[in-house]
Amino acid sequence: MAAPAERMKIMRQRRRARGLRELRLVVADPRSRAVRRRVAKQVAGLDLDRERDAMKWIESVSEFDADAPR
Repeated sequence: MAAPAERMKIMRQRRRARGLRELRLVVADPRSRAVRRRVAKQVAGLDLDRERDAMKWIESVSEFDADAPR
């Protein structure tokens, strides 16, 4: 069996051949207390009326082409 580095190289080559590219993302860890506090603070500062309007708009445009053939 090939070494791990060689297997990864082969896997990347196969993905590239299919037009895919590896992408790594670094995101906030939701298990972190500091992150949860920061998110809670941001959520508490949201304007309920503006958020409700935004949700209504999202719902209306999500149904915009519901009847269109796929």
